Amino acid sequence: MDERSSSRRAVVDAVAGAISGGVSRTIVSPLDVVKIRFQVQLEPTSTRLLSGVPHGVSKYTGIIQAMREILQEEGLWGLWRGNVPALLLVMPYTAIQFVVLQAVATHVVKGGNSSPVMSYVGGALAGCAATIGSYPFDLLRTVLASQGEPKVYPNMRSAFWEIYQTRGIRGLYSGLTPSLVEIVPYAGLQFGSYDTFKRWAAAWNQQKITAHESGQAKELSGLQHFLCGLGAGTLAKVFCHPLDVVKKRYQIEGLARHPRYGAKVEERAYKSVWHAVYRILESEGWAGLYKGMFPSVVKAGPASAITFVVYEKASRWLEASVL
Repeated sequence: MDERSSSRRAVVDAVAGAISGGVSRTIVSPLDVVKIRFQVQLEPTSTRLLSGVPHGVSKYTGIIQAMREILQEEGLWGLWRGNVPALLLVMPYTAIQFVVLQAVATHVVKGGNSSPVMSYVGGALAGCAATIGSYPFDLLRTVLASQGEPKVYPNMRSAFWEIYQTRGIRGLYSGLTPSLVEIVPYAGLQFGSYDTFKRWAAAWNQQKITAHESGQAKELSGLQHFLCGLGAGTLAKVFCHPLDVVKKRYQIEGLARHPRYGAKVEERAYKSVWHAVYRILESEGWAGLYKGMFPSVVKAGPASAITFVVYEKASRWLEASVL
């Protein structure tokens, strides 16, 4: 592939990735808001005792209850709170991710090593690059989605300036380390398992080809792409959810939050990723590391499926138009 073709390929991957990320994120936003509310509340979702010490009752105890509370207190748009910074996050994130993934895949094919393992490695590298490139928007999305009513930060700009003025550039990258620790296995599993599931689906299709069609390639259907993405997203989220909880705690530590939403995470509460895990286990038990797990998994599967389906469709349309 010459330099001009490579540039066009990168444009296709970037645009298709941005479109797929934006569509997917907007559709699943309510579940993402609910997930974040669970992840950042320090109180357990039940009134049980932890280490013999009673904890306060949490505001949110279940997906339906949480959605009902948000609708009653914040209106319909409360379920899309933080969606603008989320779109500003996810569109460049998925664009960078697919561009890097395609570049890695092209390099691997040229090197003659197209083993399935390289799909996991490529996914991890793509996830790291995308995370670093779009991280401040991830932080702003979490802050805005978690604050509830009354708002502490009326909009994204005020949140940005408040964090920048009080904590500097480092504040806009708070939680980057646990994010990178999370994204390596998450993106690796998501893209690697998606590629693996596609290989299985293609092999299954090949078995279904009739004798007179022998030798003809049969493309995966939209439903097959959807199911492969659904499985990949669910698998990655189940394994990596505790690290996502730690990341969210890092992102909001020291930031103001209305008391009705529970205790706030004190500034410098965590010395490292493993210290954060220890503190959560100590005060909230194992359940603390899996707060928001159900809405997270319910969101991650469809989000991944929609992203891959829209990307496949958009990239094919763009390939016909640009390449």
